[in-house]
Amino acid sequence: MNYINALTIAGSDSGGGAGIQADLKTFSALGCFGTCVITAVTAQNTLGVKSVHALPVEIIRDQLQAILGDIKPAAIKIGMINQPDVVEVIREELSGYDQNIPIILDPVMIATSGDRLIEPDTIDQLKEKLFPLVTLVTPNIDEAIMLSGQSINNVEEMISAGQKIINQGAKAVLVKGGHLSGPIIYDVLIDGAREPVILEGNFIKSSNLHGTGCTLSSAIAAEMAKGNNLLTAVKKAKAYITNAILTGRGIKTGEGNGPLNHFFNPLKLIVQ
Repeated sequence: MNYINALTIAGSDSGGGAGIQADLKTFSALGCFGTCVITAVTAQNTLGVKSVHALPVEIIRDQLQAILGDIKPAAIKIGMINQPDVVEVIREELSGYDQNIPIILDPVMIATSGDRLIEPDTIDQLKEKLFPLVTLVTPNIDEAIMLSGQSINNVEEMISAGQKIINQGAKAVLVKGGHLSGPIIYDVLIDGAREPVILEGNFIKSSNLHGTGCTLSSAIAAEMAKGNNLLTAVKKAKAYITNAILTGRGIKTGEGNGPLNHFFNPLKLIVQ
């Protein structure tokens, strides 16, 4: 018997709401055993990011080799990468690994507070070296604008931006529409195998939205680790994050953008 293992490759959030911390909480809440590779250490809280310290590439490679060589993941989530050299290390270590493992890439570029978290030249490296390797890319509106080079103000433009990202080498894209205003929130899944899937959800008024992107991408990874296909995993992950926002909106954590309630209904670790 063994647990369902899920690996996150991302930056650490000292405030505990996003990054590695959010990913591990999400894996645990959804019944998966989480492992991690830390790419950077951030000094941040609910008010913003004070500083970012990138870890040496050799340490990142050692972490990857240590986990991949011992605790095989059933799915992988990739988050914050703020150096081109780290992109290359991840590509080298994952391209020769089990190609059946789903990989979810959350192209973390801008924090909820508006702080930029990625070096400009790293974006091109993501497109060239990681897009063809991963199962799904999950940009929010601001990230989709940066990746596609076009404005996004509605669902039609979300679809066209997503198609441009597909044309850059991605196999599938989930463009998240939470940054657009309106009573209904739209996310668009484009995978090339079907017509774009438009997913709707009610807008939830809350200031506790720190780490929503990290949480959604890691929830998709957890659901795929459990054997769900891409569309089902996305739908289940959306339901999870909706409840995490709803049950956490009245809680005060810090003076700014607080975290979600990851453990509103946690599962026991799944043994198979």
